[in-house]
Amino acid sequence: MVRPRLLLPMLCLGALPAMQARAQAAAADSAAAAVTIYRCVDDRGRLVALRDSPCLAGERQETLQMQRPQDPPPQAPVVAPAPVAPPPEREVRIVTVQPPQPMYECTDPDGQTYTSESADGNPRWVPLWTVGVPVRAHPRPQPRPPVRPAGQPSGPSHGPGPDPGPGVRPPAGAVALGGGTWLRDPCIRLEQEEICQRLSDRRYEILRIYHAAMPSGRAELDREQRQIDARMANDCPGT
Repeated sequence: MVRPRLLLPMLCLGALPAMQARAQAAAADSAAAAVTIYRCVDDRGRLVALRDSPCLAGERQETLQMQRPQDPPPQAPVVAPAPVAPPPEREVRIVTVQPPQPMYECTDPDGQTYTSESADGNPRWVPLWTVGVPVRAHPRPQPRPPVRPAGQPSGPSHGPGPDPGPGVRPPAGAVALGGGTWLRDPCIRLEQEEICQRLSDRRYEILRIYHAAMPSGRAELDREQRQIDARMANDCPGT
């Protein structure tokens, strides 16, 4: 029977051959990895050759231990990264909103009103004196006496004489120069709610008179109704 205290020395002795084998393998690998370079010179000290074998007879040699070049360890193949999909293009939408179109109510000289899309009312030609241009008064010319033949006695004229004609004078308040100027009817801008109401009333009026209109007039009413519908869709949403 082997005593337990003797087992440890026996195990150590059994492991010695394996350790020696590993040491010899490491030494062999080291020897294979190292290389001896011989530097050969002649008797005058001139370099003759560098070789990996001993120098020839009559040459002095110097040895140099160098590491044998080795290939680098194999590297793992480089995997190219998967291409990244570009982000989707962002859709850009441009929405143009047309501002409401204005409408004006204009008044003519007779007090009648009408609607217009411009702040300039209908033009009319008026004399200058109606807008306060000052007028110069002209004196009435005096009639000249009739011309009598020589030797005819003075007194009432016997026979027709030259007609002096009436005096020429402009009436009171008339314009000295016969000019005039253009005036436009005054207009005021309507509120948007009032504009939508008037457009709606006009559309209803077109529908009411459409069947009684002539064929040529219906084409004009159709065109006007299309314009009203487009304007109300933009300026009067929800109406």
